[in-house]
This record gives sequence, structure tokens and C-alpha cells, in this order.
Amino acid sequence: MSERPARHGLRRAMVWEVAARDLLATLRDRRTLNATILMPLILIPLFTLGLPLMLGNFIGGQQQERQTIGVSGPLPAPLRAALERDETLPDGTVVRAGVTLVPVSDPQAAVQSGDVDAALRVPATLPDRAGTGQGTLELHAKLGNLRAQTGAYSKVTDVIDSYNRTLAVQRLGEQGLNESVLQTITVKPVDASTAQEKRSGQLAFLIPMLMLQFIVSGAMATAVDATAGEKERGTLESLLVSPVRRAEVVAGKLLATTLTALTSAAFSVAGFLLSGLAMRLYLQRQPGAATALSGSMGGQLTLSPGSLLTLLGIAASAALIISALLIAVGIYARTFKEAQTYIAPITMVVVLPAVLLQFADFLTFGLGVYAVPIIGGMIAILEIVRGAALPSHALIAIGANLLAALLLGLLALRSFGREEVIFRN
Repeated sequence: MSERPARHGLRRAMVWEVAARDLLATLRDRRTLNATILMPLILIPLFTLGLPLMLGNFIGGQQQERQTIGVSGPLPAPLRAALERDETLPDGTVVRAGVTLVPVSDPQAAVQSGDVDAALRVPATLPDRAGTGQGTLELHAKLGNLRAQTGAYSKVTDVIDSYNRTLAVQRLGEQGLNESVLQTITVKPVDASTAQEKRSGQLAFLIPMLMLQFIVSGAMATAVDATAGEKERGTLESLLVSPVRRAEVVAGKLLATTLTALTSAAFSVAGFLLSGLAMRLYLQRQPGAATALSGSMGGQLTLSPGSLLTLLGIAASAALIISALLIAVGIYARTFKEAQTYIAPITMVVVLPAVLLQFADFLTFGLGVYAVPIIGGMIAILEIVRGAALPSHALIAIGANLLAALLLGLLALRSFGREEVIFRN
């Protein structure tokens, strides 16, 4: 294929014409529209709002549900009564239901068979007065089971702790002492987290992960179709012999792919904001233990205008580098299917670092990590969500993404100029 003489500069009209051509091809695919627009609006609220609420309701429901506890051996009457007693609010609302005690001969077998939620074994008579000896109470439960941990096991351990304290207070009263002697020093927890850190909760790491994942999925459809897809259909050659410079072809395809990725990113941000609004409304109407748990785990993203613009700037730079990478990889592939095979590992490059962000509290990041393309942007997004972002960190992350996008764009341009790549089929 003959190469036309190179000229300096890009003609914006040609770039937009190539971009519009690829965007039109993307818009014709309804599945791509669903993945770009509908999926962020559905999945993001589901993860950031639905997951904490569901977990909170499960745990709260276990506390209000009456579990069955097997008993092997004699229990002191006050301890038995404490286990069976419901804890209620002044208005009669049950905060924590008691348990139903049933006799069993083999506690371990009863728990394993599912006949009881947990079982107590009393090897020897338990003391009913503090200072008269110590007793051991075996608590059989499936400790790896979250339902058991938050239900029967949690209730029994809480009641035992309360029962031990009650006996100790009674013995102190007999000696003319007050229970305050048991606590020479008390600890008063004071949360030093900022308001935004409290609202973002423990699921804040999901935001950069989901946002970058949707950017990849949004860019992938356009990039693969505009490169390997056109090679497979035989339409790329006709585009390259038209009066359009190679640089304009690459710029147009990069623009179309970036716009698709940014559309997906914009709807992912909208999904986060909608879930935050829904969470606040829910907490206002349902104040209680389960909703408090949901609030602590996240789902209340609130951003200032400056933070929102910074977040969008990082997302735009990430969309640009991911688009350039996908185009550089896609043009090398012979077929659409081969391009998807090459691109599949790229999603892991995004997902794995984002998953590791949940351990960010254990790590100390230097300025150098923000200069790592994509990863630095993820960390900066996490800081923005938590309200601890520094402008310098965001600028370094954006600059690193733009520089990497420029290098990948030049690589894609070089590939578009090589006949052995264009006709690699």
C-alpha cells in the first residue's frame, strides 16, 4: 500500500468524521449501549447500596430471630433465664431475641446435623457465685459460618459476658464495694475520621474498581470493532486509501473510543451519586442498628464540585490511556475474536490492583506510586472518595495517564503505518 506524503497537523473535521463513523457503528449495537449506560446505573447501586443493606438486614435479622441452642448438662437458673430473655426497647421493640434451650445428648453431632444452631456442654457444675471457683462451658458452633457467628454464637458469648459481670458485681456488693472498682481506667473511643471518610465506609475501594472496570468495558466495544473488526470486515483498507491521514484515522478512532469510555464513566459516577442519595434517604426513614451498619460500610458518596471535577479528570485521563492501549492491541489482532483474547488480560490489570485497594489502610504511598499509569489514578480516586485527596496526587496521576496515552497513541500510529500489521490476516 502506498503511503501519501505526510503533513503536519490534524484536520479536526477529518478526525471527527472518523470518530463519528466509529461511534455510529457502536450505537448500532444495543448490547454495547446496555453495557455502557444501563449496567453502571444498575450494578453500582447494587454493590454500594444493596450489598451493605442486605448484609445489615441479615445480621440484624439474626439478632431478632430466636435460635435454638442445645444444652448438655445443668445450667444455673439465672444463666438459663438470661439466655432465654428478650432484650427490648421501652416501646416493646425486640432488639435482641433470646434463644430456645433444648436438651441434647451429643452437642457436636446436634450442631453438625443442623438440629440446633449451637450447643452448650457443661462438663461440671458451674459456680453461681463469683469467687467460689471457675467453670468451663463448651460452646459448639460452626465458627466459619457467618450466620452462626452473628446469631447463636454471638448471643451466647454476649450473655455469658454479662452473666460473669453480674456475678462479679454481686460479690463486690457483699464486700461493700461499687462496680466502678472493676474499671480503674475506661477508654472513650473518639472517631478522628473526617465526615467524608465516615460516609465512604469500608466499601470505598469498590468505587475506583467499578469505575475503571466500566471504562474498560465501554472502551472495549468501540476499540475492538474499530480495529480488528474493520480488518475482519475488510473496511479498514478502504478507509486508509481515502483522503484521510493515518494520524487522523488513529486520532478519530481514539476519540470515539475515549468518548464511549467516558460515557460509561459518567454513568458510573451517576450511579454512585444516586446510590449515595438513596442511602441518605433510607437512613433518615429507617434509623436503627441495621441501617447504621449499612452506613458504616459505605454507599453514601457525596462530593464537592471540586472533588467531582477532579474525579472526572482522572476518569478522563484513564479513559484516554485505556482507549489508546486497546487500539494499539486491537490493530495488531487479525480477527475480532483474537483481539478479545489479547484484551482479556487487560481487564485483570485493572481489577487486581483495585481489589488490593481494600488493604490501602495498611500501606503508605509515596509520590512515585501516583506516577504509575492507571494504578496511581485508582489510588487518587480512593482518596477523593474518602475526602483525603491532595491536588498534587491527582495532578501526578492525570499527568502519568496522559503521558502513557501519548506513547501508546504513537505506538498505534506506527502500527497503522505498517502494511504487515494492517494486512496481518
